[in-house]
Parts: sequence; structure tokens; C-alpha cells
Amino acid sequence: MSEAAPGPAPRACIVGWPVKHSRSPLIHGHWLETLGLAGSYGREEVSPEAFPSFLKTLQARGYVGCNVTVPHKEAAYRTVEVATDRARALEVVNTVWFENGVLHGDNTDIVGFVSSLDADAPGWADGAGHALVLGAGGAARAIVAGLLDRQVGLVTVLNRTRDRAETLARFFGKRVQAARWEDLSQLLHSADLLVNATSLGMTGQPALDVSLEGLRPGAVVTDAVYVPLETPLLREARARGARTVDGLGMLLHQAASGFEHWFGRLPEVTPELRALVVADIQKSHPA
Repeated sequence: MSEAAPGPAPRACIVGWPVKHSRSPLIHGHWLETLGLAGSYGREEVSPEAFPSFLKTLQARGYVGCNVTVPHKEAAYRTVEVATDRARALEVVNTVWFENGVLHGDNTDIVGFVSSLDADAPGWADGAGHALVLGAGGAARAIVAGLLDRQVGLVTVLNRTRDRAETLARFFGKRVQAARWEDLSQLLHSADLLVNATSLGMTGQPALDVSLEGLRPGAVVTDAVYVPLETPLLREARARGARTVDGLGMLLHQAASGFEHWFGRLPEVTPELRALVVADIQKSHPA
């Protein structure tokens, strides 16, 4: 009796608008190669108007799942058929897969954020009483959730449009408060952790125009931006004696669980993977 022919190799992708800058194909391609698995991971640039239809027809397009990036994460939550508890808590989805033909969604940014801090700033949560988060979008929502999960006492969200910061604070409740962007200098002296959850400071985006005067030495500063790898925010923070964590760790750690859904193995975030992505960033954006 002849053996049944193997099915097609699983295909996954990242969906965004734009998406050509994404390093996710490099990350997942590395894991596929090192684990010796058949499969592929590509990019799909999809406009906001076309995104819901694209996601609903993802399986028909030959995909077993996808990552979702800016600006589609909230639309992905509204489109999936089943959301995890984490995704429902945030109303944001960044990882999608199928189970028995049903479209599932999760948010792995929370795990990615705290895992990155644990790896690069060990003990960051010990006695962390006050964290400042710049921004109030989908990334900020996941970051605030991660901070609350790790028992940070108070999180202050600062956004140029204060209404959005207040909306985010109401979403999470009494341990989260909103403040004006201009209040940063007054709040820094009490902060154990500062997080840039905006795209400001990214190559091709406007600068993050803030001063860290008043930041206490020993505080932790992290930036969700990873191109450039050392942003002006991190450079100034290091000069002031703060511990710094770049945005690449969050990207690497959030990717692992999606890979497991699509390709059946849980990969590791290794120094080799980080070095591979860093080299690609430096090649594409030389200092």
C-alpha cells in the first residue's frame, strides 16, 4: 500500500499597511531553517478598507495563520471568530490561526513585552511602584496590561491627545491614570520605568521630542521602536544612568507562540536569532 501524499507545507504571513519594513519573515524563516521544518512566511500589504475581507478569506488564500501589525490589530479583534482571554481583555489581536476551520486570535504583545524586560533588565518589576507609558494605541494597551500583570503599582499614560489616554485609563481602571504629554518632566522623578509605546523616533517617523531631565539613575527605560536599535531616547537614558531595553526583544519574544500555532513547534529566542536581525537592521539602516 502506498503512503498518502503529504499535504502542502504550511504558509503564514504578516499583514500590515505598510509592511515591507517588517523583520518577521526573517525571524520565522530562521526558526523554520534551524528546526528543519517545511513551511514559509511572507508579507501581505493590505489597506485598512480591505483588511476584514482579507482576514476572513485567509484560509482560502492558502494561509494557516498570520501576524497582524499596524494599523490592523483592533480590526483583527473585531474580525476573528474566537479570541483568547488576553485578546478579549485588550480588544486587540496580533496573532491569528485556525482550529478546525475556525479563525482564532490572540495578543502575544503582552508576553513579548514582559519577556523582553525579564531578559534584558532582570528584576525590573521588583518594587516597581510607578511606570510611565508614552502613547495610547494598541501597543500601549498591551504594555499597560503587562505592567499590571507584573504588579506595578501605578501606570500613568501620556498621549498628545489626552482623550485617548483617558480612554485607555478608564479601560483598565484605578491603577491606571492619564496625564498630559507636557506633564512628563514633572512625573519622571517618581518613575521606576519609562516606556515609549509610540512610533516616534522610528526611522522615517517624527522624532520623540522629550527631555529625560529628572529621570533617576537606576530607572528602566525601554522603547518599542527597534529601528534604529538604539533610539535617541535610549541613548539619553543610558547617559543618565538608567538601564535600557531596546524594542527588538519584544518583537522576538511575541513571535514564538504564533510560530507554534502555525508550524507545530515552540521555538527559542536565541542570541543567534537576535544577531541575525541586528545585522539586517544595520545593513538596511547603517548608522
